[in-house]
Amino acid sequence: MTLTGGMAPRAGVIGWPVAHSLSPRIHRFWLAEYGVVGRYEAVVVPPDWLEGAVEGFRVGGWAGFNVTVPHKERILALVDSLDATARDIGAVNTVVAFGAGKLEGRNSDAPGFLASLRARRAIPIDRPAVLLGAGGAARAILAALNNAGVREIRIVNRNRGRAEALAAHFPCTVGDWDDRTWLLDGAGLLINATSLGMVGEPPLDIDLARLPRAATVTDIVYRPLETRLLTDARRRGNDVVDGLGMLLHQAVEGFRAWFGVTPLVTPALRAHVLAAIQHGA
Repeated sequence: MTLTGGMAPRAGVIGWPVAHSLSPRIHRFWLAEYGVVGRYEAVVVPPDWLEGAVEGFRVGGWAGFNVTVPHKERILALVDSLDATARDIGAVNTVVAFGAGKLEGRNSDAPGFLASLRARRAIPIDRPAVLLGAGGAARAILAALNNAGVREIRIVNRNRGRAEALAAHFPCTVGDWDDRTWLLDGAGLLINATSLGMVGEPPLDIDLARLPRAATVTDIVYRPLETRLLTDARRRGNDVVDGLGMLLHQAVEGFRAWFGVTPLVTPALRAHVLAAIQHGA
């Protein structure tokens, strides 16, 4: 794929900070793997630079870019159009150039989450899903679960008001944080979409005794890759899915749009990115 004028496609990721992002490692792996002539860069964009940066991408002929914190919501007003998923979630993580300097905002977090689960096993739509958290990632996951046809979703958050705000937009039942253990009764899926368990954060305190052993447990945290939640679930016989899968699968849509190749999430890619996590990159 080439851009107008024969230029090699150029894409990247913007954020503040952005040095921690694993997106360059993912996309550069695919560029090499598929022999695509293109570039993918990390671009530091402080909050007060965002509007000017977006304009620079327009006139600079970029194929598009990923968006990370703190820009995922503010950029909604700076693109020319939104896909349905980004509109529903209220956040953009992927921007794709089209036409003459036009930009479309997309959100691949929701399909990335579903693809990560489906790579391991079928999603249990006939049993309740329990979602911990009510931030941006939780909103994307809630949209994904609804799109997948999960019949009952139970959401709990330390700040109940934030969970109730999500429930105003998506069908779900809100519970109290203190009731999180009881809400595991009969569940087929447990998702931690909070920061609890992440490096530098307190661990997630939850008793899994009421969770059926046939349920799948997933944690969007990937630093560390094996959180205490996943360790506890694995020890009692639950199938577990770590947070790296969602990160890798959400990148597929952007690469396809920017470079014209649909990449595969392979064990080799996972090992390549995991090496960076383990070495603190």
